[in-house]
Amino acid sequence: MEQPPGELSLTLQLAPGDGRTDPSEVALTVEVIEPGFPSRELQVANRYVNPPPKARRWMAQDQIAFRHAYDQPSSGLLFSKSFAWPRAPLITSHFGDLRLYNGEKQNQHFGTDLNGRVGEPVGAANDGVVVLARACYGSGNTVVIHHGGRLFTAYFHLSKMLVALGAKVSRGQRIGLVGKTGRVTGPHLHWAAKVNDLYVNAESLLKLRFN
Repeated sequence: MEQPPGELSLTLQLAPGDGRTDPSEVALTVEVIEPGFPSRELQVANRYVNPPPKARRWMAQDQIAFRHAYDQPSSGLLFSKSFAWPRAPLITSHFGDLRLYNGEKQNQHFGTDLNGRVGEPVGAANDGVVVLARACYGSGNTVVIHHGGRLFTAYFHLSKMLVALGAKVSRGQRIGLVGKTGRVTGPHLHWAAKVNDLYVNAESLLKLRFN
């Protein structure tokens, strides 16, 4: 998302295998095009645009908690099936949408928003381990699941979290309830995916066949 349009040079390092005895490299060039992400203006409480000192301290603690959650060792995958929607895919906002809060603060949307009513169930997109279950300032009640291989999914704005830190969860297991906690304009589930240190389009996970 942050890569500007233009040519981008990449180098792929291939591990030994398939008859190769030594790692080798493949160089290639791809063209990054202008994505044309849509933009929208949202009206939220002023405290979310200009948070007071107490809220800023809370946000700083949230950032530490997120960094710790995403600092997982590289491991084998913890799942064997393909990913599934965490709830009915009534999408209200896609990955990449530009946001303007109260006409002032702009950022970019790193997840997919799924419409819902407060109290409706949210399921785990796949098997994994809960590495964050926390009430956060901006994302509200938040659950993050590590699926192995430094692949994560995150679930924001829950009205209630139904799992605890360290819990092993299975695909489709109820992990929380739709809510409107944190910086939101109404009840919904913000569903996000992260690979290593980059947020990616969670919808793209659904197109991959792991089983």
